[in-house]
Amino acid sequence: MLKIAVLVSGGGTNLQAIMDKLQSGEITNTRIEVVISNNPNAYALERAKKAGIPNVCVSPKNFDNRELFNQKLLETIQSYGVDLVVLAGCLVVIPEIMVDAYPNKIINIHPALIPAFCGTGYYGLKVHEAALERGVKVVGATVHFVDKGTDTGPIILQKAVDVHEGDTPKQLQQRVMEEAEWNILPKAIDLIANDKVKVDNHRVSIEE
Repeated sequence: MLKIAVLVSGGGTNLQAIMDKLQSGEITNTRIEVVISNNPNAYALERAKKAGIPNVCVSPKNFDNRELFNQKLLETIQSYGVDLVVLAGCLVVIPEIMVDAYPNKIINIHPALIPAFCGTGYYGLKVHEAALERGVKVVGATVHFVDKGTDTGPIILQKAVDVHEGDTPKQLQQRVMEEAEWNILPKAIDLIANDKVKVDNHRVSIEE
């Protein structure tokens, strides 16, 4: 049984997708041990509470410096004995001590087709604003392992989404979530839970 911690910062739509696909059986051999947010007002915590899942807020505002926050975040995750950390709309920069503690055991969903529109400054609506400014015809989402860079870890899954004429950043964001994010993040978790994902020399292979 793959035990996961889900880290969130906002509404938790990707968390909801994971919970829904656990319930439907599309994610197998997996259990959410804890949902953790850096934001005490994140609706994702309420989603977890309603589902009977342990939920914790670890906010950097409650610590004198970032190092103390990072240490507490890591300790909190470790206290639940999880095998995989899932960043599902988490806006916290993952510290090196966590990457060292969970090598190729942290995955992230990014709302673009990496290497396009990724790296420092590209998150949330900013990704879709940049894509529309450049006039791209196809966007999408990427699930990748987290390393010590920003959006530079090995890519697990990607899914493309068409840009429609007249799209606003908000409309594009919603379509990417519905057509890509809410599908490939749960799928990646299921693949990992069933030992079908291998990483070799920064490249991912998936056993069918």
